[in-house]
Amino acid sequence: MLTFSTEQIKEISEQLECGFRAFYHKKSGELIFVPNTDRYFDMDTSSWKEELAKLDKNFMAYNEIHAMEASDSFKLMAEFAEQVSDEKLQDKLINALNRKHPFREFKFVIDNSGEYRNNWFEFKNKSYFMWTEDQIKAQSDTYDL
Repeated sequence: MLTFSTEQIKEISEQLECGFRAFYHKKSGELIFVPNTDRYFDMDTSSWKEELAKLDKNFMAYNEIHAMEASDSFKLMAEFAEQVSDEKLQDKLINALNRKHPFREFKFVIDNSGEYRNNWFEFKNKSYFMWTEDQIKAQSDTYDL
């Protein structure tokens, strides 16, 4: 059965958060990261020619680990807002999520929240790690790696 180390799962989740697509070879576990051109269609991919060629040549030998959808990221922000102990900040975050452009509004509030900014990043990183880990587990159950 194919397994990934904590460091590998962390790397995958970080790459997904940065806008990359993540693939692993079903047998060897080799990780490949390429820009997500669906999200960043004008990105220059010339630095990833080798990785893209591997995927083009043998796509069926790889599984993709998907990034969170916007709705999942929104739920994550809402979960964080609900657990914030500072009621004033909690109200600001919830209001930000109910405004037009909730991602931008949330980011503005959290960037100006002092110590809670670090708490948000810790929460988000831990949640993204678990998201990635769950996907890998689901794929290994499905494909019996």
